[in-house]
Amino acid sequence: MKNIVKSLPFKLLLGVVLGILAGLVATESVMHVVVTIKYVLNQVIVFCVPLIIIGFIAPSITKLGSNASKMLGIAVLIAYVSSLGAALFSMTAGFILIPHLSISSDVTGLKDLPGILFRLDIPQIIPVMSALVFSLLLGLAATWTKAKLITGILDEFQEIVLVIVTKVVIPLLPVFIAFTFCALSYEGTITKQLPVFLQVVLIVMVGHYIWLALLYGAAGIYSRKNPLAVIKNYGPAYITAVGTMSSAATLAVALRCAKKSQPTLRGDMVDFGIPLFANIHLCGSVLTEVFFVMTVSKILYGAVPSVGTMVLFCVLLGIFAIGAPGVPGGTVMASLGLIISVLGFDESGTALMLTIFALQDSFGTACNVTGDGALTLILTGFAEKHGIKKQESGTAVL
Repeated sequence: MKNIVKSLPFKLLLGVVLGILAGLVATESVMHVVVTIKYVLNQVIVFCVPLIIIGFIAPSITKLGSNASKMLGIAVLIAYVSSLGAALFSMTAGFILIPHLSISSDVTGLKDLPGILFRLDIPQIIPVMSALVFSLLLGLAATWTKAKLITGILDEFQEIVLVIVTKVVIPLLPVFIAFTFCALSYEGTITKQLPVFLQVVLIVMVGHYIWLALLYGAAGIYSRKNPLAVIKNYGPAYITAVGTMSSAATLAVALRCAKKSQPTLRGDMVDFGIPLFANIHLCGSVLTEVFFVMTVSKILYGAVPSVGTMVLFCVLLGIFAIGAPGVPGGTVMASLGLIISVLGFDESGTALMLTIFALQDSFGTACNVTGDGALTLILTGFAEKHGIKKQESGTAVL
């Protein structure tokens, strides 16, 4: 029992429950404090994200040696295929289900959250996408030039980042999630929006689980390993993603979950794949967005877009998803241009789309994060099939 109480899943669930209960009874003065603390914690967690990306991806690439470019290309390819497949799957479900649904567009009546008492801005040393590109280029260049000094520095930096993750980021996450759900409960998202929330979220959640089953099934067949050995460890990452609504903010926990999946997942593939996929693999968000744009189109314009239009939208959305930031609403914000230009949405359409997407963003993010384990399993299978030797790292236990 003591081990259960100390476990990360228990702490995360406790944060969710306490946050919801506190939000139901909190006064405006209390919420000023809650919103302020939530803002500061978010700043700290988000500040650490570029450090985690650089600290894990760049050293992992140097350890891959001459196979680095090949593994990077495979990772980007399978991330795009997964997002495109999820989009087309969602599109098919939309054409089948949406004509038979009656979904209300009433998303009004929420309380306004009080303003924060003070702003403690902690800007990232480098933006997330810049950190990702920097890590890739630095790792590849160090490999090509056989830079021993830089490789050693990157290994030590990885150990430093590991300490930051285990001593700072992970302990803060349950507290941050508690304050997040307190805010959602106070403003009414979990109570007043429940009918709308349930109607649309239940449909896409079923889609998430079906897609994850397909993704893990395919990964297991390709790698010839048991995918259950991976997904069974992803509970904490799923809960964290629901609470943070951000793949980037969930990265530390996702790494811990993937590390527990060894030896089914190779440690070097985890160090390389999980931080990379957290930024380029957004299958859950893409699946959700496709279903929702079809739903909003039906609500506001009386019909879903044509098959040809939706296929074009899905193909382009998969590309945009690779470059979308792994932060709350990142996918839909990055693809607003597509929604307007390809689907012809006006201001009302984009506003309703943003609102409904925000109501379920946490579950789409959870699908993204959990799906990263399947893609890492595919990378593990690819490395073993092509004789890429396992590289030892200093992050065996997270």
